Amino acid sequence: MNNFKANVYFGTPVWINDVPEFIKPINKLANKYIKNAKKNLVSTLKERNKIFKRKLGDFGLSNHSVPINEDPEAKEFAKYCADRSYEFLDWCGFDLRNHSLHYTEMWVQEFSSNGAGHHNTHVHWNQHVTGFYFLKASEKTSMPVLHDPRQGAVMTKLPQKDQTKITHANETVHYNVKPGKMIIIPGYTPHQYPVDMGVEPFRFVHWNIQCIPKNILNAARTL
Repeated sequence: MNNFKANVYFGTPVWINDVPEFIKPINKLANKYIKNAKKNLVSTLKERNKIFKRKLGDFGLSNHSVPINEDPEAKEFAKYCADRSYEFLDWCGFDLRNHSLHYTEMWVQEFSSNGAGHHNTHVHWNQHVTGFYFLKASEKTSMPVLHDPRQGAVMTKLPQKDQTKITHANETVHYNVKPGKMIIIPGYTPHQYPVDMGVEPFRFVHWNIQCIPKNILNAARTL
């Protein structure tokens, strides 16, 4: 044993909490958006069936809505997510006095009822906060998987001693989610959703927020 003092720096903060009060109203709001998303997917499904000469349904796809944050019915929810995103950045230690937070995206999506819905590992460019709110999920659905955003650490990664434990050697972590679970992460964090089996519905809201310097906003208003 040694007597070195252990300090941990440059970690990736993840906020997670149960927020059940929005499950019912946002699911109700999401219904009309998902319905429209399915309509918009019809031509794609027909073309794909034509190419493969068989009816595939929505296998492997995701019903992706248009932005919902400006919908009056989403006003309270959007404000809640924005406020928590601000608090997240403030908690991280960032000085936001000269910045203003703005949604770049907030949408709802539902994975294929025929299975194989998924998202490969990705980030959303030029964002400061990324968040998820789960409306329909269970132990039988897909789940969010977060990846180590430190490219230097990934490039020099050593074998993990015990893959059943969460340690500093982990390259990924995942969360088993349920309705009402909210997760907030830095916008630079790579994330993915493994293949969903289509056994039970998987629906969630995804948002991204960007911090814009106030002097740039003021200059834009004077143009």
